[in-house]
Amino acid sequence: MTTTRQASVRLTQFAHGGGCACKIPPGELEEMVAGLGAPLPGGHARLLVGPATGDDAAVVVLPAHDGTALVCTADFFTPVVDDPYDWGRIAAANALSDVYAMGGRPVLAVNLLAWPRDRLPFALAREVLRGGQDIASEAGCHVGGGHSVDDPEPKYGMAVTGLADPGRLLRNDAGRPGLPLSLTKPLGLGVLNNRHKATGERFEQAVATMTALNRDASAAALAAGATCATDVTGFGLLGHLHKLARASDVTAVVDTAAVPYLDGAREAVRDGYVSGGTRRNLDWVAPFTDFGATDEDTRLLLADAQTSGGLLVAGEVPGAPVVGELVPRGIHSIVLR
Repeated sequence: MTTTRQASVRLTQFAHGGGCACKIPPGELEEMVAGLGAPLPGGHARLLVGPATGDDAAVVVLPAHDGTALVCTADFFTPVVDDPYDWGRIAAANALSDVYAMGGRPVLAVNLLAWPRDRLPFALAREVLRGGQDIASEAGCHVGGGHSVDDPEPKYGMAVTGLADPGRLLRNDAGRPGLPLSLTKPLGLGVLNNRHKATGERFEQAVATMTALNRDASAAALAAGATCATDVTGFGLLGHLHKLARASDVTAVVDTAAVPYLDGAREAVRDGYVSGGTRRNLDWVAPFTDFGATDEDTRLLLADAQTSGGLLVAGEVPGAPVVGELVPRGIHSIVLR
């Protein structure tokens, strides 16, 4: 569904890119952080999940504690939609998703806000923060303040702390051959958001998808006994799947016909609304992927830079389509069929 309701101020026009498509490309990011993040010596909180596997959040177990793990993450980005309240909701849901992707429960968030104070009224910033607050409240997560800076480009997100059972985490390095792959939200958010930025068309199906919490999907994955998952955000399905397959030392086979897409996504690709971030994602995974006979539009959609996308779970999740499986490690990280 599309509408042409026009915001009084088009926030997307104040940003060079929108949502998770504005992230540093995955290949450049990995090169930049290589060798950083060595764990501390004994006596400190024990790091269970750190930067080595490129997972969705960091996880530590506190010493002399009851064994509960802390899950910590931060995520923020430029406006992905023009409506400030919706942008706040989307950014908050996206940040909270990293905790759900680890099998955790978010308990505390702080806002991260960059605002061009001489160009945009603070009334709009308040709407952004109100949207974030409402989504956090829906998640049962406190918002305890935050940090703001004067910046030429608006940005918003959250740093989130959650709790998890260290014996029941969802990790991207816990996949094993024989497991199916389930995807809990359809793809196509990136191209629809890019079309929105270019034309002002409003895609209600995209907003509804981006503001939907991954809470229930995470709980369902844990209840089904899953131990391996990631969320699908700025690096696209193929980028996040490559990281999962690499960390788990497996190959992921994707049934391209089974992957769900939002209404209007294929038309947006056909009409050229593909972000630079999506094309960089595709370039990054190309050396690790056997594309077979997959056409270019489908490749772009599979690499589409999602914002607040769904969970990709190694295991069956009730109600979520199975889009592939993990097999023993081969030449490629990903094989498309």
